[in-house]
Amino acid sequence: MMRFSRLGVFALLIATVLSGASCSYYNRVLARKNLVDGSKAYKDRKFQDAEQLFRDAVARDPNGQTVEGKTAQLFLARTLHSEYIGNRIDKAKADQAIAEYKKALSNDINDQASYKAIASLLENQQKSDEWLTWVMERAKNEQINPENRAEALVSLAAKKNTCASDIDDTDKTKKTVTVAGKQVFQYVKPESPDDFNTLRQCVDDGMAFIDQAMAQEAPAHVDNAKNIDVKTASDEDLKKKGDLLRVFESARSYKASLLVHAMRVAEMEGRTADRDRLKAEADAARASFNELGGVVKAIDTEIADRVAAKEAAESANSNAAK
Repeated sequence: MMRFSRLGVFALLIATVLSGASCSYYNRVLARKNLVDGSKAYKDRKFQDAEQLFRDAVARDPNGQTVEGKTAQLFLARTLHSEYIGNRIDKAKADQAIAEYKKALSNDINDQASYKAIASLLENQQKSDEWLTWVMERAKNEQINPENRAEALVSLAAKKNTCASDIDDTDKTKKTVTVAGKQVFQYVKPESPDDFNTLRQCVDDGMAFIDQAMAQEAPAHVDNAKNIDVKTASDEDLKKKGDLLRVFESARSYKASLLVHAMRVAEMEGRTADRDRLKAEADAARASFNELGGVVKAIDTEIADRVAAKEAAESANSNAAK
């Protein structure tokens, strides 16, 4: 569940410039009050009240030209999203949330949270064609940060990976045989030629997407992030590096998985040399994924430890004050 806090709202608004905006100062003050009251209503799960308060704030700056206006758009989108989650029959809420998220994205093209929220809403409503168009547009957009393009490309590769698994990971295609005294899987073509053609296409498309995703990886950025000292890094730096590495950790994971599917296709076609080569490439990709995954795990552990330490300190201070 998405959350707001009154302190967070004030922190977001403190950077507001009080002159040169299209809205009057008075409107901005009222918008701030709407935002603070709306965030409290949201926290109390009074979503309808929160929605109205955020709508009032949006109405004071419909184009999002101020910090208050931009914040109101985003908070309204999240509230509508939460209302839809609570009542999935109400498709209108989902559409309204998507419209507000798109407004937020128009103000910040690299707002990855809004992009992913829209993708989630489209997928949840099983609007597959719209989801595909939305994610493809993101993947092709050279104006956004490379890691954000990579994340969209990984999403596309993930769909193709699932497509391949649905065909080649079944009892009809995966047979258990004994080789040199050991039981191993032997992969055979599905009964339907159309299924086999679909399998090959999904693997080829998935590999193309994942190669494009990994091409977005700036080696220096990832290598520098891998060398981070988690104990001395700031909280902000840990989060930033963790978010970056998670994208390419996922890319490497799907790279390994898709290579396994390619290996299975080669085995089905009797291309033994290709099968063995692809197996070696899959093993190398898996090792690369595990290496980066270890760094991500270290970052996540450090973040969790810091949160726990902070909570323990606050609890100790609270008990001491009693």
